[in-house]
This record gives sequence, structure tokens and C-alpha cells, in this order.
Amino acid sequence: MIFENLKPQIETIVLNKNKTVDKRLLSICELLEANITYYNWVGFYFRNGNKEELHLGPYVGEPTDHTIIPFGKGICGQVAVSNENFVVPDVTAQDNYIACSITVKAEIVIPIFVNGENIGQIDIDSNTPNPFTEADERFLEFVCAQVAMIL
Repeated sequence: MIFENLKPQIETIVLNKNKTVDKRLLSICELLEANITYYNWVGFYFRNGNKEELHLGPYVGEPTDHTIIPFGKGICGQVAVSNENFVVPDVTAQDNYIACSITVKAEIVIPIFVNGENIGQIDIDSNTPNPFTEADERFLEFVCAQVAMIL
């Protein structure tokens, strides 16, 4: 499966100390977006200091106005509060969804933990309805665990 083939590439990116953390995060976004057909926007959001908000980190895909997201708002903001994965098969069915693009049909957000604290998340939008499976969740948990080692 594609996820198993991508894992060693993620590990290689994470271990490349010749690149800054942001460049490594961007490389992960690029790798995922290029290799998984239904990953149409891939990015990282991180807690903004001590504020109850997330700020946008490296990403690939259409530009977004959502560079700051308050905790509790949208899918990303909800994950910042719940500390749990959030898979949205149909964004139109979510009352608290922040629309980034009219083409987005589904979203998955997986938190990143460092020393047990939720410090950010990977956010993926898909233009395909209901594409995410448990395999996506497990793979993205792996990605987040790798990313946590360099944050």
C-alpha cells in the first residue's frame, strides 16, 4: 500500500538536519500531496504561543485566508480542544466547519503531541467525498509522531 511506501520517505525527511524544521515540514506536505491522489491540501497548524489559537505553518495547496484559527472553531480548532483525531467525510454536514474552498468535500485532522501536550496538527482537505479510512488515520498518526521528534 502507498502508506507503507511513504513511511521510509517521511523518516528520511525528518532525519535530514541539513534542512530547517519548516523546510522538512513543507517537504512532508509536498510528499503527501504528490503521492496520495485525494490529499488536495496538506498543511500544519501549531499553537500560537500561549494563545488559545492555532497559526498556519507550512502547507501545500490553494492559498487560505485561515492563517489564525481560534481554539474550538472549525475542525482544526475543535481538535486543538479535544486532542482527538477528527475525520469529516462530508464537510457540508458540519455546523462548525470553516470553508477554505468550495471544492473541499472532506477533511481529516490529526493532533501532534510533544511530551503529552497537543502542540499542533496536520490538516488535510480532499476534493473527494468521504475518501479517508482508518488506514489514513494510522498513517497520519505515524507522520505526526515523526514530526513530534523534531519540534
